[in-house]
Amino acid sequence: MTDTTTGARADLTGLSVEEKAALTSGASFWRTKAVGDVPSVMLTDGPHGLRKQREGGDHLGLGDSVPATCFPPAVALGSSWDVELAERVGTALGVESSIEDVAVILGPGINIKRSPLCGRNFEYLSEDPIVSGVLGAGLVRGIQSQGVGASLKHFAANNQEDDRMRSSSDVDARPLREIYLRGFQRVVEDAQPHTVMCSYNRINGVFASENRWLLTDVLRNEWGFEGLVVSDWGAVNDRVSALRAGLDLEMPGTGGVTDAQIVAAVEDGTLDEAVLDASAQRNADLAVRWAATPRVEGPLDVDAHHALAREAASRSIVLLKNEEVDGAPLLPLRDDQSIAVIGAFAEKPRYQGAGSSMIHPTRLDDALTSIRAVAPQASYAPGFSLSVDVADAETARLRDEAVAAASRASVAVVFAGLPARLESEGYDREDIDLPADQLALIDAVVAANPRTVVVLSNGGVVALPFAESVPAIVEAWLLGQAGGSATADVLFGSVSPSGKLTETVPLRLEDTPAFLNFPGEEGHVRYGEGIFVGYRWYDARRMEVAFPFGHGLSYTTFGYGDATASTTPAGDVEVRLTISNTGERAGREVVQAYVSLPGSAVQRAPRELKGFVSVELAPGKSREVTIPVRRQDLAYWDVRAERWIVEGGDYVIEAGASSRDLRTSATVAVAGDEVRLPLTRESSLAEVMAHPVAGPLVQQALAGMSQMLEGASAIMPEGVSMDKMMGSFPIGRIGMMADGSVTPEMIDGLLAAANAPEA
Repeated sequence: MTDTTTGARADLTGLSVEEKAALTSGASFWRTKAVGDVPSVMLTDGPHGLRKQREGGDHLGLGDSVPATCFPPAVALGSSWDVELAERVGTALGVESSIEDVAVILGPGINIKRSPLCGRNFEYLSEDPIVSGVLGAGLVRGIQSQGVGASLKHFAANNQEDDRMRSSSDVDARPLREIYLRGFQRVVEDAQPHTVMCSYNRINGVFASENRWLLTDVLRNEWGFEGLVVSDWGAVNDRVSALRAGLDLEMPGTGGVTDAQIVAAVEDGTLDEAVLDASAQRNADLAVRWAATPRVEGPLDVDAHHALAREAASRSIVLLKNEEVDGAPLLPLRDDQSIAVIGAFAEKPRYQGAGSSMIHPTRLDDALTSIRAVAPQASYAPGFSLSVDVADAETARLRDEAVAAASRASVAVVFAGLPARLESEGYDREDIDLPADQLALIDAVVAANPRTVVVLSNGGVVALPFAESVPAIVEAWLLGQAGGSATADVLFGSVSPSGKLTETVPLRLEDTPAFLNFPGEEGHVRYGEGIFVGYRWYDARRMEVAFPFGHGLSYTTFGYGDATASTTPAGDVEVRLTISNTGERAGREVVQAYVSLPGSAVQRAPRELKGFVSVELAPGKSREVTIPVRRQDLAYWDVRAERWIVEGGDYVIEAGASSRDLRTSATVAVAGDEVRLPLTRESSLAEVMAHPVAGPLVQQALAGMSQMLEGASAIMPEGVSMDKMMGSFPIGRIGMMADGSVTPEMIDGLLAAANAPEA
């Protein structure tokens, strides 16, 4: 592979098998081996900030990483729906990596949020593959603009932490392609990450690290991936099988133990040396490219990156609810109000998830300080304790103090959320509930002061039993190091909220798509919900939810003009409509395009997101926006043909502010792909009748069966044709119903004629 950045290519001529094998595994926990003229390079954790081990620190870098900007984790950044912002954050990550001489930052993570219980959901962008793919590509482009490699992870179907090193994700072909691989495909084809990280789990029984279909057939041969595949740390089960499957780099190093296994396999002929050569070349090219890439000169502009983190955090906040109280929406707050700030998270922010992505931030804003910078008179009561063991008397005392503070204020702002111990890499959540003491606190504060705002800090969605009683709810996720100041920006209205949910907030855990199939048992988890993940599930079942996918309010309002849709010469669809700011404040709207195909021949969700665009407007201003919908995103995976198929027909495009707030629609005719599957004796009569060659011949054959058909029709209900009963009858068994008038030889001749190549 010729390097696309510098044109440099490593020369491996003359290297021994031992030296080439050494290039395909790490020298240590974070570094690759230097072999000959190939230098060692560092890979280190991301994905929302650099977690580089200090010299002399612990080998994991968990306790002593260099200070770095902690940007909003993916759970928050995804809610911005802002590709340009994602690219700018990616660029900043690339800058910090380059300054620290890090060749590859391990991110972004784009796994689908299959269940809200996944302990690592805070590292992922969405329950939808289009959102994940589009924003993931933006992050990769930004990172790699600085010459630093991104590592797209975790490939693939890694949607839980329970038994993550062994469990098999058992998933059918359509959901695997349409839901769990589609986002990865988008990033690979649009942004060409330097590396892709394979996941720990098995996929349909085969370890991802040993899955040639996944790593070679799909990733390289179908999608055109040009970089190298690196293992998640410790994901390699069988080194030789992994190399043969397409895994290029095992991390961390094993002190040469598994290198020797490769050498032995080459020597005994069970591993083709050309396979080793290809992987060694990819690893060497990455190292040579990095050596030739100019570094960003330090020191880091800490202030500029903190300001970007603050902007990203403010754009990621989702205003779930903002009802009128005393004739006006409760938010934004006024700086002259008496405000009671309640909740320990206001003072001790929960700003990132636990595990390998933990960042040592360059600074840390808290909401209480930021609120008091605007409204110095704001009072504070912790309301609850973040300690594990708290006596009932202490819990009651803290709640009583908070209620007293709320009753004295004109408005109460309660900061609630999930303690770090409840969600982390390595294990899944047991429920989607906030702690009981926090729920009791919210109820008590609302009873004391109906003018209550709840601000949530959480890496995964939580149930909101107080949604009806609390007039204003702010989903602030985990917002990174500037989350406290960003939250104050939104609460006081210096920033109008514009975030939108990229995952559905359910009413109950029992309502969620994977409830009966999570986390599996005996080493297997069945993806029994199929393609009906997230909003697809709730819409198909017409279920009520707390807040739908795509939902998010603003301090202004937006009007939607009539949509039009047309196809381009390339076969893509363009949706056009005019968006107007009909309120009194500047704001940003995320316009979402959902697609459906009435009368489809295959099972589909009622609607699927296929495109989106954001528009910023001053009060009273309007702008026409164009939402591109790629033809390939209209395709479904045909399990019979084993390829993507665009079904022809009149597609309905609905544009709106969420998946359940659709404002306008248009219909566009899309030409379909031709699908001519070979007919066999097991093909149904209906399939054969629909065939352009076989259909007319079958009509003639059926004429000889008229007596049988007339007799059978007598048993059919009035108004129901024989086609309904006989349509699913295999053509190979028609003879037994034809009293000898249709022979097996006739059927075989019919099939041969139908399957003959076109002239």
